[in-house]
Amino acid sequence: MAATVVRYLRSVGSPTSAPAEREPESVDALPRPDLRAVGDDERAPVSPAEFRAVLGNFASGVTVITAPPGAEEDGDGNGPAGFACQSFASLSLDPPLVTFMVARTSTTWPRIARAGVFCVNILGAEQGELCRSFAVSGADKFAGVAHTPAPVTGSPQLDAVPAWIDCRIHAVHTGGDHLIVVGRVVAMGAAGEGDPLLFHKGRFGRLAD
Repeated sequence: MAATVVRYLRSVGSPTSAPAEREPESVDALPRPDLRAVGDDERAPVSPAEFRAVLGNFASGVTVITAPPGAEEDGDGNGPAGFACQSFASLSLDPPLVTFMVARTSTTWPRIARAGVFCVNILGAEQGELCRSFAVSGADKFAGVAHTPAPVTGSPQLDAVPAWIDCRIHAVHTGGDHLIVVGRVVAMGAAGEGDPLLFHKGRFGRLAD
């Protein structure tokens, strides 16, 4: 994106780029047994269907989380990892942190955890099909998808996305049947144009004038 301006974030004691000799540290892909708010002998206060129906009223943006190829010895040397994610949010300004949630059953998450880094690709209003391609399992999600390495971590930065955020994994917390992943931002950029892709009540949408 010619209009993209890369902005390296600086904070006390945190360099704007990784030293050449530093390798990303992998994290525990599934930390601690999942925490439950309801005991095994208790009935949940709401059903999964009701939970989805009510929470579906909250419109969210849509992202694709990517990570670079793994090492050959891990069996992940065949390509990068990525998955569609709508549970993304900013978390902290100082230090700059973002967060996303991923199911404990995800087969892509362990590869991202081993990489220790990721890039958040924020999708535009016309990129619904791109999102769908990253929402499937067992396929080559990057087939035909143009991308370049993010400037610090090397995670795939997808072409033509309105904005991207390059991160190192800062922490991973348990949240029931999901994990809460916190990333420390090391670089980011935005084209500054175009509407975002939205997800609402099970469908894609866009901002109305």
